[in-house]
Amino acid sequence: MSEAFLTAEPLAEADALLKRFVDLAHPRLGTKMTFATDDFFADKNRLINPAPAIFIPGKYDDHGKWMDGWESRRKRTPGHDWAVVRLGQRGMIHAVDIDTSFFTGNFPPEAELLAADTDAEPGETDWRVIVPRTALKGDSHNLFEVSEGAPFRWLRLNIFPDGGIARLRVFGLVAKDWNAVPADETLDLVALENGGTAIAWNDAHYGAPANMLAPGRGADMGDGWETARRRRPGNDWCVLKLGHPGTIERVRIDTAHFKGNYPDRFSLRAVRLDADPSPETIEEASAAWPLLVPQTRLSADAILDIPELFPLGPVSHVRLDIFPDGGVSRLRLFGQKAG
Repeated sequence: MSEAFLTAEPLAEADALLKRFVDLAHPRLGTKMTFATDDFFADKNRLINPAPAIFIPGKYDDHGKWMDGWESRRKRTPGHDWAVVRLGQRGMIHAVDIDTSFFTGNFPPEAELLAADTDAEPGETDWRVIVPRTALKGDSHNLFEVSEGAPFRWLRLNIFPDGGIARLRVFGLVAKDWNAVPADETLDLVALENGGTAIAWNDAHYGAPANMLAPGRGADMGDGWETARRRRPGNDWCVLKLGHPGTIERVRIDTAHFKGNYPDRFSLRAVRLDADPSPETIEEASAAWPLLVPQTRLSADAILDIPELFPLGPVSHVRLDIFPDGGVSRLRLFGQKAG
């Protein structure tokens, strides 16, 4: 565990973490709030709302001022409040954001985050501290690094003694149990829920590459990977890492909601590696990987299935090139895991 705040500008750092990692607390992965000692002023379920917190002046409900987050009442007895989160997917946690946006005179002075990895709800002895009891700032992104080397399923957010938290973001990677996957099962090898992730890209101006790996079809144009308008020669690209090395048998690419801004063409390159390329070499190295799918035309707001691929065998990384720029909603790489 680590007590250190991340040192960059908090909001910018939080945005960067969302592009590099999965938000394990996102409801689309199946994450749920299971308990709160008190959510009198604001419902605990808002704590994991994927949208940024908002403030609506003059909005009140039967319990008082409406706040976009989880807020307990003023505590008049000994003790403190807490809430429990069950992550939809077990994951390795890299960092957390205890976001107190718009909570000024009513944020908790301190917070602590515990984690557990049990199938059933944890007992008291199952919890371990991953962010120690630390002072919070009001109306701020309170970012903490986490250096635990184990996956977790449950989180318990302790606040001292009471108050409001707008959002809890849990940045990490899904830790899928691939031993439980039969060798002949076909699945999306790069899906978020299967441990896929984006590791490099040249542009993510409007949306993160990892969005392409999320469950379901894109909700809107913001729920995908979209680059800025390209004003120079070349094309945009990103590199994705499969949840487990495997043989890709079919590709699906979806430009849902991208109509005047979808890429004209795309291609896919793939390779099997023992480790991720270094940030300094990944752009040049990945451009030389063998082609899995040659340059292929795309259409607006449409799904394209590609059943015939170059036979590369097992791969671990893919590079998606879009020509020259634009937006892709989802990318699916169906296949079987390698031995």
